Amino acid sequence: MTEDINEQEKVSGIHIFGMVISSLPSLMLRLAGTFLKFKKEAKKGGRAFQKELIARGLDAETAAKLTGIYLESSNLMQYMRYAKSPFKK
Repeated sequence: MTEDINEQEKVSGIHIFGMVISSLPSLMLRLAGTFLKFKKEAKKGGRAFQKELIARGLDAETAAKLTGIYLESSNLMQYMRYAKSPFKK
């Protein structure tokens, strides 16, 4: 009885794995498209942010530094590094 349940769980796991593998290429394409759109919008927002800072009287060098800090939030590699080791300092 227990062996039958374990065998069914193995078959079910293999079936789910097969379904995931077959949909992986389309999932990767969608994720890549979403990522590129995200980066494009972040860059667009950074330009608007920098223009607004300069328009409000901030010098260009300081505005560029602040824009760099602003755009750090759109760097997904930082999020991935943090996700790998959330408790490391």
